[in-house]
Amino acid sequence: MMDNLLIVLSGPSGVGKGTIVNELLKSGGFALSVSCTTRGMREGEKDGVSYFFIGRDEFEKNIAAGGFLEYSNHFGNYYGTPKAFVEKQLQTHNVILEIEVDGALQVKKVYPDAVLIMVLPPDREELAARLRGRGTESEEKIAKRLERYDYEVSKKAEYDYVVVNDDLRTAVASIRGIIKSLK
Repeated sequence: MMDNLLIVLSGPSGVGKGTIVNELLKSGGFALSVSCTTRGMREGEKDGVSYFFIGRDEFEKNIAAGGFLEYSNHFGNYYGTPKAFVEKQLQTHNVILEIEVDGALQVKKVYPDAVLIMVLPPDREELAARLRGRGTESEEKIAKRLERYDYEVSKKAEYDYVVVNDDLRTAVASIRGIIKSLK
């Protein structure tokens, strides 16, 4: 087992992963891996904090150079975890990755000790309501995210833990309990 944990949180868009990660970071002891993406910046996001927003050409050069721990093309945009950043942070911190399901499974192959935690909504209808409530995407994009929900849920058996986010405090406490039990 690693001295520091690589915690991978994933689950459907809109399930509350980002909110859970922010709550975990408040307690200290973690470094958040900042992913690279080719998608546009959303309101309130900051380059180098939310993501490293880079162009498609630069991203593809990094793929060719083996610079990502995992990467995927998700909803028409690339997302990837910079390998060197994670390896450096693991030397001194537990690292949290907030990535999609296929990327999480790629990470598990490279880092078998990584702890995969899938965060799920109480049900599909609640997820749809949360996605609409964000007000950041068209109905067409929401429909695509809901189509992907079934695929993501089908991968939950490959995860070490599954946490249902029906109450934020309870979900965060469950994840903290998982991490504490592994230290």
